[in-house]
Amino acid sequence: MKKLSGFFYQISNGWIALAGLLLFLVFSGLTLPIQWAHTSVYAHGLGIPDTNLFYTSKAIIHMAEVYGAQGRATYIQDRWTYDLAYPFIYTFFLITSISFLFKKGAKEGNRLPMFNLIPFAALLMDLGENASASAVMAAFPLPNAVGQFMAPIFTPLKWLFFSFSILLVLIGLTRWVSSSIARHK
Repeated sequence: MKKLSGFFYQISNGWIALAGLLLFLVFSGLTLPIQWAHTSVYAHGLGIPDTNLFYTSKAIIHMAEVYGAQGRATYIQDRWTYDLAYPFIYTFFLITSISFLFKKGAKEGNRLPMFNLIPFAALLMDLGENASASAVMAAFPLPNAVGQFMAPIFTPLKWLFFSFSILLVLIGLTRWVSSSIARHK
């Protein structure tokens, strides 16, 4: 893990971090509104598991029922097309941003923490959430005990690691700005 963390610290410069940010913003700006509109057609106001912080196994079964056959098929297709790309895009943005900002804000000779790998946890939780929720949707009306149990676990963990990664970006930015100000004094 130290080598992987070191690799990202090594390759993450301002241009790579900026490219990650732009890719994240463009993808979010172009695809998320389309996906929200797409989802509203079949979700009937319930939303999708991905955007809820907490839900129960009964709630995901209720979603599967309300979505209907076409909605469930669309949900599964969306999870393995656009929503397969999105976690990789936000992970790239977060890892390169954290790596760049922590490197810029570090004092000379200080060891850099492996915080830059935390976005990988969000990615893994997101993929687990997608797999679990898709399994529930695919099995409906039959129960999928594993999917029903795991999806409500993966979702809040995804949001926890994603939120912590955003916090790390803000901490890294603050450290960089404060170290820049201190150097100029």
